[in-house]
Amino acid sequence: MAVAFLTYFCMYAFRKPFDATEFTGRRFFGSFVELKTACVIAQVLGYCLSKYIGTRVCSEVSAARRGWLLLGLILWAGGALALFGVLPHDFKPLAMFLNGLPLGMVWGLCVRYLEGRRATELMIAGLSCSYVIAGAITRDLGRDLVMKQWGVPEDFMPVVTGALFLLPFALGVWLLGRLPAPAAADVAARGLRSEMSRTDRRAFLRHYGFGFAMLLAAYFFLTMFRDFRDHYGKEIFRTLGYADGKAIFTQTEWPAGFSVLAALGCLFLIRRHQAALAAVYAVIVGGFALVGVAATLYLSGVIDGFWMMLLFAVGLYLAYVPYGAMLFERMMAAGRFVGTAAFAIQLADGVGYTGSMIIQLLRDFAFGEFDRLWFVVRLGLVVSVAGVLLMGISGVLCVRRAKPTA
Repeated sequence: MAVAFLTYFCMYAFRKPFDATEFTGRRFFGSFVELKTACVIAQVLGYCLSKYIGTRVCSEVSAARRGWLLLGLILWAGGALALFGVLPHDFKPLAMFLNGLPLGMVWGLCVRYLEGRRATELMIAGLSCSYVIAGAITRDLGRDLVMKQWGVPEDFMPVVTGALFLLPFALGVWLLGRLPAPAAADVAARGLRSEMSRTDRRAFLRHYGFGFAMLLAAYFFLTMFRDFRDHYGKEIFRTLGYADGKAIFTQTEWPAGFSVLAALGCLFLIRRHQAALAAVYAVIVGGFALVGVAATLYLSGVIDGFWMMLLFAVGLYLAYVPYGAMLFERMMAAGRFVGTAAFAIQLADGVGYTGSMIIQLLRDFAFGEFDRLWFVVRLGLVVSVAGVLLMGISGVLCVRRAKPTA
């Protein structure tokens, strides 16, 4: 769990520090699209394509090649950040596309080392702590240390921040390769995990059918909300009056993250797969509902902006973290599928980041006259209602189907 945490935490240093840039007043080729919006969309497009590519790569790559693949992906991402620093402003989105293209497969490859064990949920909860806090910490490092203290221009801040984490990432990959394989008792409890062929992947999708489609639709909405809040957190906090707050991202993320993940880590105690799957669905629905409650309380004046953002974090991670592997791990185990949960994870992420791209454009095209704080609050209400309905339907259907395949 610690080794996987280290590895994925370091990956975020190559992805998220860019969000602390602003490029205030700059437009993409003089259009109505802001330069940062164009860069965000480009990175998400690359990340999204990587997720779809990963449905095959992550599910088929052999254990012997995983580590080399991880190292190659992170070096590619770092090279793209260096390119970001030297390219003219209007061409920086190209560098961000190249940066996102390899990074979308890192999560699925890390999960491959942990899945199929009796304590997988506990280990995935620990792994998930990395992205709950890594985005906030690496953004704060990029803004407060690299730019403000070291005086690095924002064009080069992302590559300098990423370089700080290159050797720790390599260490994490090396240690992952030395983890023991699942024991015989793990295989008996969770099923055999191995490379997954196209036929195996189609069998999994057929088994869960329409319920799985509803699950993907809910994740579409959830990821668009999470990504918008993450990418434009600096602008949102500035509108709320926290522009000069030191480590403001970390202040709202880590209390929510660790409390949520401590609760989710206990899911491994539920041995019956159908009961565990029902519990995971209940947690996700509760997370979606909390996002709507937080937005409503803020609009009613009951809580201030800081508490809204903190409650958004709690609700988001209650809903988001189980998708990272817990949900699909139990689906695989319940159906006794031979294969890897990484396939379902990569597919869901691909759908989710498609939503992330759409919401960037929707905001600039249709709601450009409103600031991002106004937009994120209303988006939270829509996502909450859609998520509760879609996951409620999916839960009823998929829990019923959570039994061994014929």
